[in-house]
Amino acid sequence: MSSTKTETECLESSANVMYQALSELCKNNAAFFQHDDTESGQRLYAGFLAVMDHVEVVGPLVEKVRKVAPQYDLDVRTPGNGYRSFVVMVDSCVTHCMKLNKEICSSRDSILFRKSAYVRKVESCGQVLASLGTVARHIHTLLSWSPPGELFPADKHSPEELLRQAENVNMYCFYGYCLGLQFCESMRSCLKFISICMASFSEIYYGNDGSWFKAASSLWTGGKFAVDPELRARRIVNISQHASVDFCKSFWLLAETEIMARMQGVVGPSMAVNQVMLLPPEPLNVSGVAVPVPTAHFGPRPLPVRLLLARKRAGMVGSGATGSQPSSQLVVHLHGGGFVAQSSRSHASYLREWVARLDVPFLSVDYSLAPDAPFPRALEEALYAYCWARTHARMLGAADDAQIIMAGDSAGGNLCLGVTLKCLELGIPPPSGLFLAYVPVLLSFVPSPSRLLCLFDPLLPFGFMMRCLKAYTCGRADAESGAMESDLGDTESVCDDATDHAARESAASLSGNDTDTLTAGSLTSLQPECEQQGLQQQQQHLPSPPLPSPPQQQQNNANESLCRTTNHSRSPADVNPINMSLDSMMQRSPSAELCFTVPPDPLLSPYLTSDSTLQKFPPVGIMSVEMDPCLDDCVMFARKLRNLDVPVTLDVLPGLPHGFLNFSPLSKEAHSGSMLCVQRIQQLFDKASRSASPSLSPSSSSTS
Repeated sequence: MSSTKTETECLESSANVMYQALSELCKNNAAFFQHDDTESGQRLYAGFLAVMDHVEVVGPLVEKVRKVAPQYDLDVRTPGNGYRSFVVMVDSCVTHCMKLNKEICSSRDSILFRKSAYVRKVESCGQVLASLGTVARHIHTLLSWSPPGELFPADKHSPEELLRQAENVNMYCFYGYCLGLQFCESMRSCLKFISICMASFSEIYYGNDGSWFKAASSLWTGGKFAVDPELRARRIVNISQHASVDFCKSFWLLAETEIMARMQGVVGPSMAVNQVMLLPPEPLNVSGVAVPVPTAHFGPRPLPVRLLLARKRAGMVGSGATGSQPSSQLVVHLHGGGFVAQSSRSHASYLREWVARLDVPFLSVDYSLAPDAPFPRALEEALYAYCWARTHARMLGAADDAQIIMAGDSAGGNLCLGVTLKCLELGIPPPSGLFLAYVPVLLSFVPSPSRLLCLFDPLLPFGFMMRCLKAYTCGRADAESGAMESDLGDTESVCDDATDHAARESAASLSGNDTDTLTAGSLTSLQPECEQQGLQQQQQHLPSPPLPSPPQQQQNNANESLCRTTNHSRSPADVNPINMSLDSMMQRSPSAELCFTVPPDPLLSPYLTSDSTLQKFPPVGIMSVEMDPCLDDCVMFARKLRNLDVPVTLDVLPGLPHGFLNFSPLSKEAHSGSMLCVQRIQQLFDKASRSASPSLSPSSSSTS
């Protein structure tokens, strides 16, 4: 306790020095511009005074949080929780303001100094500090609501009670000049590019111009949002609050385009096998237990999965007796995407390297997506794929008795926990271990300090997060209620031709020549990805036999209906009001998103699982990040498992956002985090091996 207290006191002292230094810099710059009679000079003077005032207000509020934040960590070796994250957010803002002040102070005497170029930057810093001061008061409210050491408040407090007060938080300032200030430098560049793409895509998506004009104007649109951060900020905030879940699906579908897939092949390791297959909906039996075929919402259909291997294994489908020995380990992977988007293809950016580093087969499941396939369809399919892998491990390049680790990020991690619960419920052997990256374990919106981070998260805005959860738990009809499209009548949504092409191509890739339908009597050879491409080119003139429509094709069909370019004429009034309204709509209260109820089902919210069931869980490795809205979920779930003596590890990485794994080829810090994931998965395999052979290491089986 004394070491923790000393550390806290040192941090407080360092922060006080930093805050005082910012005030002195602002005071110096304000004095310089005080007698400048130009409009820009006076705005700079007022901006520096505003920053000084906000620092004086925010400083004491943050120090109160800084003092108690360590009490909410998992342990002294794992610092991380939503209260700490908020303190880091404020400190990052202060550091950003200091850097800007020093830049102005060093160049203000130059004849090349442009006052107008710095006015809005200084004003934006003041707005961010003012908004953080408002959030700090909400953080204090959460502290008063929560029992000591608990990150989730008592039941008597509702999220609406807190979020109604968040109306005063100016969200626009976090998406303009100060975008991504809480993240590492390499991620800021990525986030800026994504925000420009999102704002530009929204104009194309809601536009009514012809396809040629849209293609020609995309450069101008992107440039407009690149040079005007405030215009971009307004657009992004309004999109996050008013666009429907189908906009989210269409935008995230851009990661599925052919050019993105080819980039992954260039920057990532080559795979000996990278193959999409369809698992037939046939009865399975695992350890004498009949595994239910997925039937929710639209009946049984083939299930797309992707098999990834760094080298061929003997006995696997198509290789015969040639190749390396079957692996003693296998990973079943479930991708993230808010339950509504993305696939194994879009997550190949990091999966390729995981496969190469671990040298084990990976089976990544393309489960059906909401809102067309809400809960429990994805969970049914994830369970079926896991059981299929157990009974067909040799076909995947693994031994019949291979240790199976389930790995998933975000929504995929939630499904991994659901599969484990279903296995324990049905009497099926659960996975040997679970690796979960930034996983939500409580889907109902219980307010916590880290969840307030999504009020200014560039990748997971509050509106997007709520809309995805609503789509998964309630389905399409409820997910569309209150969305912008439904409010404005029968307006047709339009997106660019590239996205439309990607949707059609993705559907074809799941039902065309590169897909093998596996049955007990018909096994097709698996080819390396480069060989498959050549084979497909040779077979283009041959008709493909019709296959049942796979579940994943629902997403593609939905996107095709939303993202088509029409030939018939339309009145500008049909579409333009949407496009114009995005720029004119005012920020609305976050509490407006909470117009649905999530059932208290442990299969949706694993945090609600009984202690008696959690005690049966295999070892768990959890990876989260400092600025993750799901950080408190991870900390509380890890604490719950540890209190039940379930082996669990928790890592909290600094400077990275939710979803950082997809940026591992672009960010050094994200890549380092991805490599740590590989280490944690290997450790889970090592624990599983020791548990299977306790005589080899009698003392190691009890370590966590």
